[in-house]
Amino acid sequence: MTLTIDQAEAVSRRHAPFELSAEARSRIARGHSALQQLLARGERIYGVNTGVGGNIKFALEASQAELLQQNIMRHLSCATGTPLPSDVVRAAMLLRLQTFATGFSGVRMELADALAALLSRGVTPVVPRYGSVGASGDLMPSAYIARVLIGMGEAEYQGARLPAAEALSRAGLAPIAFAPKEGLALINGTTMMTAVAALLWQDAGRVLRALLAAIALSIEAVLAPAEPYEDWVHQAKGHPGQIAVAAYMRRLLDGSKSRNDPAAQSCYSLRCPPQGLGPFWEALDAGRAVIEREMNSANDNPLIDPAGMRVYRAGNFYGGHIARLLDGLKIDLAIAGNWGNSLMALLVDDRFSNGLPPNLTPAPGVNSGLKGMQLSVTSLTCAIRQLAGPSSIHSLPTEQYNQDVVSLGMHSAVTALDALECLRNEVAMLLIAAAQAVDLRGCAPGLGVGAQHVHRRVRETAAFMDRDRAMETEVGAVSRLIWLGELDLQDR
Repeated sequence: MTLTIDQAEAVSRRHAPFELSAEARSRIARGHSALQQLLARGERIYGVNTGVGGNIKFALEASQAELLQQNIMRHLSCATGTPLPSDVVRAAMLLRLQTFATGFSGVRMELADALAALLSRGVTPVVPRYGSVGASGDLMPSAYIARVLIGMGEAEYQGARLPAAEALSRAGLAPIAFAPKEGLALINGTTMMTAVAALLWQDAGRVLRALLAAIALSIEAVLAPAEPYEDWVHQAKGHPGQIAVAAYMRRLLDGSKSRNDPAAQSCYSLRCPPQGLGPFWEALDAGRAVIEREMNSANDNPLIDPAGMRVYRAGNFYGGHIARLLDGLKIDLAIAGNWGNSLMALLVDDRFSNGLPPNLTPAPGVNSGLKGMQLSVTSLTCAIRQLAGPSSIHSLPTEQYNQDVVSLGMHSAVTALDALECLRNEVAMLLIAAAQAVDLRGCAPGLGVGAQHVHRRVRETAAFMDRDRAMETEVGAVSRLIWLGELDLQDR
């Protein structure tokens, strides 16, 4: 089965069932049998009867094979930082199973079943975020998943963070022992960075569409013309992302009774979203194929070819494609952050908002309205800009110069995760501001059909601000609406 981003999200976030097909199980069995035959005829196989990385020059006795697989977990148990989100870890477990399903890893079916059991029983390893350089794949974070299978480390189970052995026991599972190559097969690959990329792809699309919704509400509130979104304009330029953004904006504004001046020319933040944010939409469209290719790839090392009875010592674990994609995504997030900052500045400044009160409060002076929220938006915009620097260009040699160039794909992933969280919270504030502007204008009943849906959902979560009050809880609630796709017209 070819795994999709949507299926990965369903399994990792909604605990949808997943099982290996009969064909996948057959491929895994053939791969393991081939490995056994190659060993039996005396083949020298990296990470099985040799050391790993720069230690490949050291030959191992058969009696040392199992110890090596355990020692791989031990020497990689030095990661640091805040644990990665549990949905990312679950997605990574699923992606490693998908790699095993190619049949090229040489593992036993028992190992695949043990990893699948962690996923289905809700045992989620605790994985710190720093330690991977994305060259031999995500060695260290993947080791934090793998070691739970042998009862080492920590895992979350039913809301509690527990020693791995206890989490396994509570879930009705038992530790396993790694056969030759299995520890290495669990850690070699782009598993973790690709898991992040898959979930970020979903989330980034939702945040982009929420930003477009905030722009639509702002157009209605400041009485800006909708003419810049007419299809003829964008067909004349021809970029598919631009055309798609304009079409989405028309869905939001369709049926609007806004009293705008069609001859007016609004500022760029209201006039040019298709041209400015269209590349973001287009990058997401192209990115799905890149991510799904990586999700379904054989990204292990060494690879076992059962048909040709050959071992390939190569570099499919290198995370260059995902690192490049995520570095590009961070630029798109920074541009979207700039857009949101400009739009917030327009809404709260009575010089530019076409008659709305300063800071969008009905009683300015004693009340500061959204003044503080604008500060927060600017702070988040600056944070996103700092995070937007490309990670993949900062390669440094490591691991005895075996890994002399590294992808830093996991660094790209972690910074993209943080940048997207900042942007989602920024867009949540912008939606609250735009809804406030709509209500002050009194145009909510005449909003476009899509904009009405967004305004209603925001107002169910964050009430009109008639006087100053603490807003962080409401910002968080609107941010969660975005994350859940509740403001999205994509499937409506």
